[in-house]
Amino acid sequence: MSPALPLLLAALLAGIGTYGVLARRHAVLMLIGVELLLAAAGLILVTVGQFTPDAHASGAVLTLFIITIAAAEIVVALAVIMAMFRTRGDVDLTGASEPTEPTEPAEHPAGHESGVSQ
Repeated sequence: MSPALPLLLAALLAGIGTYGVLARRHAVLMLIGVELLLAAAGLILVTVGQFTPDAHASGAVLTLFIITIAAAEIVVALAVIMAMFRTRGDVDLTGASEPTEPTEPAEHPAGHESGVSQ
């Protein structure tokens, strides 16, 4: 098998991912675009690693690093998106740089603390 087909697929994934990052305003859709870019990078590394002689299999090892980074990035990004949704009520990124007033937490009933024992 020639490397043309996997590299073409990686180029397609990178193009769709770039469009998703640049043209979308919704935070989750931008996150999906970033994941497509990371998948394209992993596919390129595995393809190049298969077609070049390397005793250390560095293409596959670097792909494992990309998968680990992608998993950590998803966790952090979803936490930020959830915090933004709780604060603003939406995840539209066009006004994300504008500071908003955080909402006040709900009052606890009398006699009940917020889970902290004294």
